[in-house]
Amino acid sequence: MRIGNYTVSFLETGDFALDGGAMFGVVPKPLWSKSYNAGDELNRIPMTARCLLIEGDGKKIVVDTGCGYKMPEKQQSIYKLDYSVNTLETSLEKKGLTTNDITDVIFTHLHFDHAGGATFRDNNEIIPRFANAKYYVQKEHLSWARNPSEKDRASFLLENWEPIVANGMLEILEGNGELFNGISVECFNGHTRDLQMIIVKDSETTLAFPADVFPTATHVPLPYIMGYDNYPLTTLEEKKNLLPRIVEEQWIIVFEHDAFTKAGRVVHGEKGYSLGEKVEL
Repeated sequence: MRIGNYTVSFLETGDFALDGGAMFGVVPKPLWSKSYNAGDELNRIPMTARCLLIEGDGKKIVVDTGCGYKMPEKQQSIYKLDYSVNTLETSLEKKGLTTNDITDVIFTHLHFDHAGGATFRDNNEIIPRFANAKYYVQKEHLSWARNPSEKDRASFLLENWEPIVANGMLEILEGNGELFNGISVECFNGHTRDLQMIIVKDSETTLAFPADVFPTATHVPLPYIMGYDNYPLTTLEEKKNLLPRIVEEQWIIVFEHDAFTKAGRVVHGEKGYSLGEKVEL
């Protein structure tokens, strides 16, 4: 898809699974299983790690990096990590690119399923995967990731970003604003401190990559809030403020973790907000 000076496309980096009850919070299983997936024998629902590739203005930008391959076998089994169909590298290869071609990497936040692919293990050393890139994260989020709450401590693994810091490759952002011409970030605090949504916009089209604000299309309705969120009532207010803009301006929303719907537009009807038409980039 062409937006302004950029071509925007998906990067599929692999699949995994998470507990359905945790993914949908207070929403009962008879509802979320009907609108998303009933889950496996361990109540895990299929998820994917869908990243964004933005090319133009002399830049090749990756937004988030998937789970990566560094997790111990026990954790890989728990999360049902599956790279049999897609990896970050094979998806880039289909675009005629390698990790060395990437100029910039924007983290929405530093949970393992968003930042794990940013580094890799080379013998006994963990090094940045994108050797020629600058990486971007919010200042307050980095502080949170280094000192997380007991609730989300397991999602933050220092090996996913500290080698980037050590190599002088991490750029610190502070708050909302334009990062590059036509590409801006906007912060949210319900899921974790200062998660940043990436927005690519021109005079006709707005595409948003909101990460875990709307991890799947099923999370568009207001009550569908993850149990993983640190501040679910904050998430609710953020959704109440954001969804009218999305509908009025007909944004395209990319769903980072939805195994069935890649992107779409949101509509508002008698029963509230829901997914309208699906969109292919």
